[in-house]
Amino acid sequence: MGSFDFITLFFLVAAVIIFLQLRSVLGKRTGNERPPVDPYSPREAAEGPETSGKVVQLPRRDGAGEEISRYAEIDAFTKAGTPLNDALRRMADADPGFDPKEFVNGAKMAYEMIVMAFADGDRKTLKGLLSRDVYDGFDAAISERENKGEVVKSTFVGIEKADMVHAEIKDSEANITLRIISQLISATYDKAGAIVDGDGEAVSEVNDLWTFSRDIRSRDPNWKLIATESEN
Repeated sequence: MGSFDFITLFFLVAAVIIFLQLRSVLGKRTGNERPPVDPYSPREAAEGPETSGKVVQLPRRDGAGEEISRYAEIDAFTKAGTPLNDALRRMADADPGFDPKEFVNGAKMAYEMIVMAFADGDRKTLKGLLSRDVYDGFDAAISERENKGEVVKSTFVGIEKADMVHAEIKDSEANITLRIISQLISATYDKAGAIVDGDGEAVSEVNDLWTFSRDIRSRDPNWKLIATESEN
């Protein structure tokens, strides 16, 4: 065997020895290895090496814990044992995402949008916020105003108070009534620009009872105004 063959054989043997040593250090793949750690994964953050066996679980709204959480929000919103509280509990049972405080906040936003859309004759906005019956009534009032050549100019000052006074759930339909006290500057002008109703400068207090409804079986989370009543 020549020197060239001897050198080749030497390196071949050395390569095999190095491979075996690396294999003993790195181990064999068994299929049970843990996947690579994702530093942005909430689970890895909770179960990482720094937890020393302690796992901090974020609150989850499921099972008994979910029920307690839902009822706690409702009890903080309205007194437990009252008809309103009982109705809101049933509503939360049917729709786990229901939050009475968030509902009121959303209803206040809808109230302002509806009041201003009606004043501006904005039928497109109204159609998305009102039931068919209520929309037909608003549309008729806007049409009558347009036929007379009248224009409404309004400034929404704000909502002083919005209280939930009634709630009920029948089959899949949830209804909630709010008493809303708001401040508004509003006046209706005729073709000649003369005021025929309201006041263009004074702030008026408006007291309304508005009822909103939603089909809780629907994926659409939006509530619609189904009834209005003025207490002025």
